[in-house]
Amino acid sequence: MKVIVVHGGAGREAAEERAPRRAGLARAAEAGWQVLARGGSALEAVVEAVVVLEDDPHFNAGLGSVLTVEGMLEMDASVMQGETLAAGAVGAVSGVANPIRLARAVLAEGREVLLVGEAAAALAARHGLPRCAPDALVTEEARRRWRERGTPSGETVGAVARDRAGHVAAATSTGGVAGKRSGRVGDSAVIGAGTYADDRLGAGSATGPGEAIIRLCLVRSALELVGRGRDPAWVAQHALAELQRRLGAAAGLVLVDPAGRIGIAHTTEAMAAAWRSEESGGTVLVG
Repeated sequence: MKVIVVHGGAGREAAEERAPRRAGLARAAEAGWQVLARGGSALEAVVEAVVVLEDDPHFNAGLGSVLTVEGMLEMDASVMQGETLAAGAVGAVSGVANPIRLARAVLAEGREVLLVGEAAAALAARHGLPRCAPDALVTEEARRRWRERGTPSGETVGAVARDRAGHVAAATSTGGVAGKRSGRVGDSAVIGAGTYADDRLGAGSATGPGEAIIRLCLVRSALELVGRGRDPAWVAQHALAELQRRLGAAAGLVLVDPAGRIGIAHTTEAMAAAWRSEESGGTVLVG
């Protein structure tokens, strides 16, 4: 069964952000679904869905990413396909509008799994990905949050999908944690922590405190349970409860299993998501 699930990050959500975020998630789910509907791969579906969210300033990824303690922009992203276990990730990159496309380029080259900083950004030229001035992606809202130096926030966007051939894929992208130190790379760039896909187990994308998610290898650990036949909806809740119990961290998680069943859960104040399948009759908004 073809299916796609997208999420807009776990954390707090201002009342005025609710409507535009859900509209953005609906657009992202539709973009990914259109890829699947025309016979495209799960890999391309999750990339296209995440691109929509990176281009939307209401999400902490691409345009509108939060800033480092120095007031700079450094983004992380990763993507993985379940058929071959091919994966690509980038960390602490700037000057690229769509980090998820850069992560896809790392996957396509197949030499490394993770590239960081300018070495990752230099890959853009080889793959025809346009560069931009780092400031071009900084919104006034991001500047305001940086000036106020309030409670650190670190929402993430992501997507998981299963295509008609039965292959799964996952993608995750983020601007990281507001006020982070320059050079910090979080779970969104770490395969197994924030992103993972294996046709035998399923696919997942996480959002929340990156250091905690990395320590527990959250997505890979969750998918081990899915691979043993557990319902992904139950697994998503169980994995987050374990993260809370072991490390005191609240987060969010979306999963899809090899059959196309999905799981969406969060232990934070809010996490919006959207999904669509052959049986849903259209896009379904959650949260």
